[in-house]
Amino acid sequence: MTRVDPKPTGLIRFNRESGNSKTGPIPTSMSERGTCPPSCSFYAAGCYALYGHVGFFWKSIDDSNSVSWEGFLSNVARLPDGQLWRHNVAGDLQGVGNSVDIKKLLDLACANDGKRGFTFTHKPIETRTERQAVQAANAMGFTVNLSADTLEDADRLADLDVGPVTVVVASDAPHKMRTPKGRFVIVCPAQRREDTTCESCGLCALPKRKAIIAFRAHGQSSRLIPEIVKHKRSNLDCHA
Repeated sequence: MTRVDPKPTGLIRFNRESGNSKTGPIPTSMSERGTCPPSCSFYAAGCYALYGHVGFFWKSIDDSNSVSWEGFLSNVARLPDGQLWRHNVAGDLQGVGNSVDIKKLLDLACANDGKRGFTFTHKPIETRTERQAVQAANAMGFTVNLSADTLEDADRLADLDVGPVTVVVASDAPHKMRTPKGRFVIVCPAQRREDTTCESCGLCALPKRKAIIAFRAHGQSSRLIPEIVKHKRSNLDCHA
């Protein structure tokens, strides 16, 4: 079945204390499915957020359990200074599909002043203004990680020099790797150690870090991702 998401309305599901064992008890949020870019390799299948408890809560975002964008910004601004928090356990940066709502991104970076917010984006950020906005958000202390699908893609995103990079790798990938251009890649510590969470780690919230953080495919998506990545590499070879 073809995935069709309704246009996002700006609703945000905000959780002051996550019950997720991977993040630890930090504040988290979810954005509507319509913020996800169709250009993402995992849009139709392979996205971890489509399954399990995360998928259930993601699909049920509505007026009864969420806040407006303005209400969300107020919640973020009221977080204690130094608070680590994760934006978008599911969903992407505000903006319809592949586009980035630059004003909303910079407003969020302002609300995050003094906090340690971080997020990930699969949006292509193709325009100069979008790249400048992502770079500015990172400079302001709101960490926007650019999400890559392959080690080659990680090099491409790192070359943009607008923010730190993460990459999806196979479930059996080694702890440490190098990209084709020699950049250092390390698997997420929370995936390697049971006593580590986002709360105790915080690597993804470092906007100036050089290391690329890898996330091993897990759950139902672990069976799909290798084929999706293989298909993407074939397409890149065809259009080289």
